[in-house]
Amino acid sequence: MTASPAAGPRPTGDYPAAQRLDLVERLPAAAPTYDVADPYRWLEDPDTPATRDWLQAQDELVAAQRAQWAARPRLQQRISELLGAGVVSAPVWRGARQFVIRRVAGQEHAVLITVDADGGERVLVDPMRLDPSGATTLDSWQPSKEGHLLAYQVSEGGREESVLRVIDVVTGEQVDAPIDRARYSPIAWLPGGEAFYYVRRLAPALVPAGEEQYHRRVWLHRLGHDPDDDELVFGEGQDLHHYYGVSVSMDGRWLSISAASGTAPRNDLWVADLDADQPCLDPVQQGVDAQTSLYVGRDGRAYVFTDRDAPRGRLAVADPADLRYETWVDLLPQDDEAVLDGFVVLDAGLATPLLLAAWTRHGVSELTVHDAATGARTGEVPLPGVGSVGGITEHPEGGHEAWIGYTDATTPSSVLRYDALTGQTSTWATAPGSVDVPRVSARQVSYASSDGTVVRMLLISPADAPDRPRPTVLYGYGGFGVTMTPGYSAGVLAWVEAGGVYAIAGLRGGGEEGEQWHRDGMLGHKQNVYDDFHAAAQWLVDEGWTTPAQLSISGGSNGGLLVGVAVTQRPELFAAAVCSAPLLDMVRYEQFGLGATWASEYGTAADVEQLGWLVDYSPYHHVSPGTPYPAVLFTVFDGDTRVDPLHARKLCAALQHATSAPLADAPVLLRREADVGHGARALSRSIELSADTLAFAAHHTGLQLG
Repeated sequence: MTASPAAGPRPTGDYPAAQRLDLVERLPAAAPTYDVADPYRWLEDPDTPATRDWLQAQDELVAAQRAQWAARPRLQQRISELLGAGVVSAPVWRGARQFVIRRVAGQEHAVLITVDADGGERVLVDPMRLDPSGATTLDSWQPSKEGHLLAYQVSEGGREESVLRVIDVVTGEQVDAPIDRARYSPIAWLPGGEAFYYVRRLAPALVPAGEEQYHRRVWLHRLGHDPDDDELVFGEGQDLHHYYGVSVSMDGRWLSISAASGTAPRNDLWVADLDADQPCLDPVQQGVDAQTSLYVGRDGRAYVFTDRDAPRGRLAVADPADLRYETWVDLLPQDDEAVLDGFVVLDAGLATPLLLAAWTRHGVSELTVHDAATGARTGEVPLPGVGSVGGITEHPEGGHEAWIGYTDATTPSSVLRYDALTGQTSTWATAPGSVDVPRVSARQVSYASSDGTVVRMLLISPADAPDRPRPTVLYGYGGFGVTMTPGYSAGVLAWVEAGGVYAIAGLRGGGEEGEQWHRDGMLGHKQNVYDDFHAAAQWLVDEGWTTPAQLSISGGSNGGLLVGVAVTQRPELFAAAVCSAPLLDMVRYEQFGLGATWASEYGTAADVEQLGWLVDYSPYHHVSPGTPYPAVLFTVFDGDTRVDPLHARKLCAALQHATSAPLADAPVLLRREADVGHGARALSRSIELSADTLAFAAHHTGLQLG
């Protein structure tokens, strides 16, 4: 490895000065094959005087550019108006008590409320009461099986370092000591509410330096006891990168624990009979390349939800006392066109118990009704439009009703109620605010990628306005099996209302067509994702929806990597790019944030073959001096503990040095925020971010707002 000062800033001096190091490493260390340059390694440390000065100069550059975005005030106003619809969730029931998430107009954060049997409401957790600055977020929550206690997790400053607390639902009083190191922890209550299973990392002093984010264990906590004395249940000797799931059946008899290494699309699974004299965890699945989960129903059957031998998913049943694979009997076999997402069983007051199943067909939700005993389809639940089901709930003690969260391009969050006694579906709750939603046209189209694979894309455009081409935003993600589904977005609607087109591509790497679709876009197949995205852009141009001069691309996190690759592989296709919280240095990504848990998605730089995959597309390593790059806006968040902002800092410096496009025409900018992270944020900060990104895109694609 060599490192020495090299060329300074661009001769024009129009961007902040950024020293370029002559730093080259031979990788991987075990068998050096690649010479990998890293001229901006120094920007990995945000606390050096050089980095702080560079960041201050970037802040000033963003402020100067923002002043030129004429569309910003109107976009900010309209986004704020459209977000006035608020949010409502499907209820979680415990007896006659409901738990509901709701945000009304003017609230910075959604709040968790409980509704008593008589209709009386109380706020249980309001992040703004906990922290009026808005920097504290509610990460997750789980009521006890009886509904008298609530475990909830909050974190500060966007860092997602959840602290777990338990309160009495009636009085609101805290009944247990706070538990730290509970990031991403499930909560599995035992009946009676005196204890629960959960996941907690080992104390930092017990793990090697640099591994503090890992080493999770499953524990049993008894209320009123010191968490440091909790009973260790599982995890000793397992992979340090394991994430664990844990659940307990409603009757308290069956405990299941799952383990997955990082974000790998496979897991091991164990089950224990807690009624046994000496309960022990018996393996259901180990070393199998599949994802499987377990739910023991009120009928005593184990419902096995799996993609084992079924990449689009299937539902099997078995005896929980004998869960050998050969005993699984399909209840809902794989559908070759739709992906199985979830199910509930309705079994009270019905002559024949029913099963409600949620599917996505090419990313669009469907609900079907089945005989719970045989799986035979008996009907379907009509949905209001081309939209998304955001979860189904029922009475865990048994019932004949289901509540369905729903949204689509013009429908804010709402809740439908399905009554199995009558077969009727009705609207149970709508978003609490009233808004004037613009008329738009939403359609799904298909196009061919470079290898002929058919990819679907959702197009949202102004209604009754056929003239085109138009300024367009193309959005994508393409990773981790995440499905792009239709939904209400204030930013999208504001853009389309102003005359633009918004396109959302269902790229390989996502879950739109099941697990194989995901695997066709991971590891050594990652270039498929980028080819799908390039083909989406080319289709929009070829079909006359837009032109390269009117096209902006957008993506965040893994989608930020997508945008970074598009900018460096096909810069001529786009006028602008918004790259949010991105991964961009794929050679060193494992060394920062939660990067080590994503090796199953991207590959590891420690392996020579996998390093080759990473080097082939890593945006930071494919910047070409003298290229007229499009305008690029990086958005990063200083509290981000998932994807370190260093990625954006390094590629920003590299593009500013290399681009031949004048700053006045196609600037490369770095927008950063403090006290916010990768996930949830206060509403006002979401509005500011959305207004900035859309105004930037409007400025560089020619979208004019009246």
